[in-house]
Amino acid sequence: MPRVVLVTGASSGIGAAAARRFSEEPRTELVLVARREERLRALAAELGGATVIALDLTAPDAPSRVAEEVAGAHGRLDVLVNNAGAAWHMPFAEGGWANVARTMELNFNAQVRLTEALLPLLRRSAPSAVVNVASTAGRVARAGRGAYSASKFALCGWSDALHQEERPHRVHVGLVMPGFISTEGFPQSGLRRHPLGRWILGSDRAVAEAIAECALGRRAERYSPRGYGLAAVLRVAAPGAVRAILDGRALLAARRSAGRGGHPRGPARHS
Repeated sequence: MPRVVLVTGASSGIGAAAARRFSEEPRTELVLVARREERLRALAAELGGATVIALDLTAPDAPSRVAEEVAGAHGRLDVLVNNAGAAWHMPFAEGGWANVARTMELNFNAQVRLTEALLPLLRRSAPSAVVNVASTAGRVARAGRGAYSASKFALCGWSDALHQEERPHRVHVGLVMPGFISTEGFPQSGLRRHPLGRWILGSDRAVAEAIAECALGRRAERYSPRGYGLAAVLRVAAPGAVRAILDGRALLAARRSAGRGGHPRGPARHS
């Protein structure tokens, strides 16, 4: 029986890389979900075929539409990769609740709603897996990125609880924590220009491998690049030191931003 894998945010970046990685597995059928239908169809053609579902995951009927399509086309679901997400970077004093709300809507609420709709299929197909793509920012927050970190912190906490709840049903829940990854939605242009940037900049291919390890190897959690796990350890072991380091970075960033006339506000979205 073929393995059915659904990837959200599959039109570019980590999502597209994850779809390519799973396509290398034998007897695997892919379901690609994102807003940009033309991108999804091009990727499906590249991979030799896939079910394409083009929609906005924040739409009220999105979870039920996806569940109906997967059940009708495949009758089962073995792996759900919750990858779609976005970031609008700005200080809370400027973005306020509105920025937190729109970020949570896609990065957390949409993931939870989709998982709820697909959980019956995952249980019936068990052993199966859910892999939630969070972020190192879900363990260590930085100035100007509070809304994004809040959504990823929430995703991390919910994932840990969901794993405990679904383990008796043989639904594994894994968590992938990318660091700085250069993608269309998150180009990391500053790091790419920095002489040392390449040492801390990861790749979407490596994140895709981490996703596969959590889904197929039933790993609990993976950082990519792996060294970013040290940041989470230090945040717990030496929170004062981490704050001091980040305070210095925040002050430097504020000075640079003031020189440019303000904070960058453009959204970065990989859905």
